Amino acid sequence: MTGDSDSPEIETTAASPPSGEVPAEAVHVGPRPAPSYSVVNVEIENEDDGPGCRCGHTLTAVPAVGEEGTSGYVGPRLILLGGATALEGSSAAPPSPVGGAGIRLAGATADVHCYDVISNKWTRLTPAGEPPSPRAAHAAAAVGTMVVIQGGIGPTGLSAEDLHVLDLTPQKARWHRVAVQGPGPGPRYGHVMALVGQRFLLSIGGNDGKRALADVWALDTAAKPYEWRKLEPEGEGPPPCMYATASARSDGLLLLCGGRDSSNVPLSSAYGLAKHRDGRWEWAIAPGVSPSPRYQHASVFVNARLHVSGGALGGGRMVEDSSSIAVLDTAAGVWCDTKSVVTSQRTGRYSADVAGTDSVGDLTRRCRHAAAAVGDLIFIYGGLRGGVLLDDLLVAEDLGASDETVNMPAGIQEGYGYSDGRTGESVPVSVPGGSVVLATPVAPPLNPDMGPDISSENVSARHQRKSSKGMEYLVEASAAEAEAISAALAAAKARKAQKDESPDSNGDSSSTRTPAQPHFDAPPGVRLHHRAVVVAAETGGALGGLVRQLSIDQFENEGRRVSYGTAESATAARKLLDRQVSINSVPKKVLGHLLRPRGWRPPVQRNFFLDCNEIADLCDNAERLFSSEPTVLQLKAPIKIFGDLHGQFGDLMRLFDEYGSPSTAGDISYIDYLFLGDYVDRGQHSLETITLLLALKVEHPKNVHLIRGNHEAADINALFGFRIECIERMGERDGIWAWHRFNRLFNWLPLAAIIERKIICMHGGIGRSINHVEQIQNLQRPITMETGSVVLMDLLWSDPTENDSVEGLRPNARGPGLVTFGPDRVMEFCDNNDVQLIIRAHECVMDGFERFAQGHLITLFSATNYCGTANNAGAILVLGRDLVVVPKLIHPLPPAVRSAENSPDRHMDDTWMQELNANRPATPTRGRPQNANNNQNSVAWM
Repeated sequence: MTGDSDSPEIETTAASPPSGEVPAEAVHVGPRPAPSYSVVNVEIENEDDGPGCRCGHTLTAVPAVGEEGTSGYVGPRLILLGGATALEGSSAAPPSPVGGAGIRLAGATADVHCYDVISNKWTRLTPAGEPPSPRAAHAAAAVGTMVVIQGGIGPTGLSAEDLHVLDLTPQKARWHRVAVQGPGPGPRYGHVMALVGQRFLLSIGGNDGKRALADVWALDTAAKPYEWRKLEPEGEGPPPCMYATASARSDGLLLLCGGRDSSNVPLSSAYGLAKHRDGRWEWAIAPGVSPSPRYQHASVFVNARLHVSGGALGGGRMVEDSSSIAVLDTAAGVWCDTKSVVTSQRTGRYSADVAGTDSVGDLTRRCRHAAAAVGDLIFIYGGLRGGVLLDDLLVAEDLGASDETVNMPAGIQEGYGYSDGRTGESVPVSVPGGSVVLATPVAPPLNPDMGPDISSENVSARHQRKSSKGMEYLVEASAAEAEAISAALAAAKARKAQKDESPDSNGDSSSTRTPAQPHFDAPPGVRLHHRAVVVAAETGGALGGLVRQLSIDQFENEGRRVSYGTAESATAARKLLDRQVSINSVPKKVLGHLLRPRGWRPPVQRNFFLDCNEIADLCDNAERLFSSEPTVLQLKAPIKIFGDLHGQFGDLMRLFDEYGSPSTAGDISYIDYLFLGDYVDRGQHSLETITLLLALKVEHPKNVHLIRGNHEAADINALFGFRIECIERMGERDGIWAWHRFNRLFNWLPLAAIIERKIICMHGGIGRSINHVEQIQNLQRPITMETGSVVLMDLLWSDPTENDSVEGLRPNARGPGLVTFGPDRVMEFCDNNDVQLIIRAHECVMDGFERFAQGHLITLFSATNYCGTANNAGAILVLGRDLVVVPKLIHPLPPAVRSAENSPDRHMDDTWMQELNANRPATPTRGRPQNANNNQNSVAWM
């Protein structure tokens, strides 16, 4: 049997010691690196019990059966099946009939071996029933306590496409052949199979003896008679490939990783596949940068972390060094190797292997092996290195996989000899809330079904884990935004003065004093990651591969903000149109039209694709959700946080493309999204931005969260572009109606969010009046700027002072009556409310994020090159379950080549926004002079 042209050699490399321990430094820096592996000293009573040397086999984890401590209890097991036990020329077994250069495998087998995780012992099984034919390069998946296998290649060629089930529930294991109606995947090898959502058995890719494949087949294990169905998933899927790996997360997301394409080129990409509620399947490219391309590797999920090991590169080369072990942390959206987070593909050694020079540091340098996971433990068995077949069992422990630790029975540590002193007792694990969770083992009851039924009804209780610069500075200071809010502020002050005979019931009424800085020792928990992920712009406009990590302290622009411009008085709007419509498909229409992170392009025709009836339906649905939510949202990690977008829809798509998108096939099923306001104005695609966010809210109401910014107010967005855009793109009558409807919706938006009771997010700041979260909670919605209190004005309009040395309260350049607040106010607020961090937006900062008050406040801005002139980066913050905050950046794109999108005609259409921004320029960045007279050579400018 022929594999490929990989004749690996061994080259000794320095690597982490093979231990179950995670390096101490990994505990403090966000996503944990990939764990190190060590050899398990397995007990084998009889020679035939051990699997021996082999490759091309499968290793499948089967959960425990019964209740621990009872006579019928059977612990978790690993089932090893099939594979090749020899290389051609070293075995009498007949060779594979498939031609091709490279290592040729022989000695295909169908034997079954069982590894008992608790007793650390291999046993050979002799199941009853008709066994499958000998095979290697087949696919296997666990369905409860059954193992399903399909395909592969044997001594006589491709194996039949039949589904074989090894039922491990009875006292004696038994083989069954499952009757499946209609056409199916057909004979193939080098494909993958996984159980998705504990129901759908998926078969993907491989080779049918003629070519590499990219098809996807699904079998619903809950529907009889069983039938294969060929899927046509939406989205950008993987190319035809073989020798990839696939593993399904517990929430139903399948990840296809690596592989070799039809040109024999190894792949580094990873693709997520998920099923929508309406039955559609969708592909999405997984975020992050894989450390290396690879195929004939192994992968397995441990909660939200996909562990990838080994693999071949072709031409006799193997993946090695720190890249031989990798983890895709789907909660953080990053790849890690054994050293750190990966921001570009490793360029280490890929030397040809030399057989016979294996070392402890090279344990995972192998291909054609198999992996499975039990709890936090990842097991690897066998494989091929050079011309040598391997027979070792490796183990690693992933301490960063979950918020809870599954308790392994006491007998397990004796076999592994871990230096961390694992015991059989429950292990207390700290969790973000500061509490301690004591984990207990979870085991399903005995499966009573003795037949070849693979439906979910017969595996209803499965083994589960609880899881918990330069820039051209704008030098003309502005005051028109202050003009726009002065009347509202004056009215609010007047109302407050009438009630100021007694202290404000919402909090401390003293607003002019400078409070003393309280003693504030931040407890361990919330912390800013010491490195930020950056996507740089290439001169040619391409983004591929230009991802890097920078130390937080390398951001030279931190402390330089860009403020906002001004405008004329607003004109009266026409009377609202009374329209009652119901279009159930509007959110899906919006998502289908706009949620294209890699494929979206600015429309050549500026006419908006929704009419006002559809906008009314979208706003009605979203308003019902916002009105049912509290004024201050209570959210959980993990979560992504976005700052100001200001109608720069292209930047939103870039952020989704680089760091994960909120689709079912993306990462919405395991990470929430929080947007901090200012969705409209200034940019040219405010309509796209706000409609997409509202559609996402309607489709994912528990996972997508929006709070209000100062531009979500009619008196502001009438001046800064949103009203003009609605009229320009929808016509005057419909445009004004839509603008009014959006602003009625804005009055219902929540005003702040608290994450894990430790982080508070808002748009502006705490100003002079906000001392307690209850003051924000007491604001009643719907609320307008005119009727709001000083608390609302501070919440949406105030800013931090210039730097940490400026304490107390200072006048705000935005306009009379507004203030900036110093670091002492931040510390006092955090101390009063038992929070550790304030995340706010509202100001353009050059690096996309900026620290203040010794890191207790972060300003976040997500739109790049604000107003087309600032040349700032955009950023999001990704908060993991461990409450580590990771900044992720994109830089402005270079000017695009002239095309239909920026043709002279198109340029004329866009002049309205350019003129608006020119008439209302942003103020200089913080720390820059305001009167340099536009002379870039002046000392003041420099």
